[in-house]
Amino acid sequence: MSDKSLTEYITRRRYHGLYLSRRISDITALSRELLGLHCWFHRNVVFSALIRGADISGWKSALTKTWLYRGTLHGAVYDELPRLLALRGGEPWLSRFYSEQMLSDIADKVIACMEDGVHSRAEMRKIFAYEYEPKVIDAMFSPWGGIFVHLASLGKVAFKDMTSRDFDLIDAEPSETAADVLPETLRRYFEAYGPATLDDAAWFFGLGRDYKKTLRDLASGGYDCFELDGRVYYHCGEADGMGDIPELNLLSGFDPVIVSYTERSAVLPAEYKRDVILKSGICLPTVAVNGKIAGLWNIKKGEPVVEFFKKQPKRIESAALELADNIRWHTAGRL
Repeated sequence: MSDKSLTEYITRRRYHGLYLSRRISDITALSRELLGLHCWFHRNVVFSALIRGADISGWKSALTKTWLYRGTLHGAVYDELPRLLALRGGEPWLSRFYSEQMLSDIADKVIACMEDGVHSRAEMRKIFAYEYEPKVIDAMFSPWGGIFVHLASLGKVAFKDMTSRDFDLIDAEPSETAADVLPETLRRYFEAYGPATLDDAAWFFGLGRDYKKTLRDLASGGYDCFELDGRVYYHCGEADGMGDIPELNLLSGFDPVIVSYTERSAVLPAEYKRDVILKSGICLPTVAVNGKIAGLWNIKKGEPVVEFFKKQPKRIESAALELADNIRWHTAGRL
């Protein structure tokens, strides 16, 4: 194949694997296939599911919201958590500033509070204020997660549901190591997200340099691969019924087709990157035309909004607004 054909093949295959050119009806099956749904904002899980054809009935409790790879929030299938959590990369950031003993003591006290019926971060701030300095309280009960990220990485705590800010105790402690679960999970990644590079896989799972040789060894057999622009792309599994790239797609905020790869230019033109991925790291909901990001969309104050970066044919603009309005209709009163 020519470089142009390979580039198109990558997009077609990813669109197929990530259910952007086909449909899936079950939100739990979608999350399982994609190794969790990114949910820094919980509405993006709903958007992602609806875009891919999934029913969102009972979505708030269908998935478990917790911190997975790279310390990012995902909606995952509960029985997948022990294996997915085993892949967490690196130590929780709190361990850089506080001793293991201090983290352990605070974690034990948090669990004790939860066993006594205290589930909110705000209540715990008040309880712990009598024992620790303000800067410790701010770190441990930070809006970014603090001690709850640490407990979540151990499979002991998760959010009560997909929209809640409170926490529940869970029993999902990893019983395997990263080395145990990586071969199968890497296969699942290349099956859904491929063609992708080893750097993409390392980024997705938040794996450090220590895993480079392991990834190379695991990829040395059992995967199809090809080279493009000096990068080796791996994929596996059959792409039965792989269709063409749709002329028009809505994509969720933090959509996996954008955030799951180190090289994004195939789907996100460089001139639009700052419009889509803000300085804060937030990735906005987008509109793709023929597989490339061409604008933004959202539901604002209960109304669909679509804004293209460049003028599009009237039928494309009308169709995009209709798709956004359909999502507005399905999500009204459910977010």
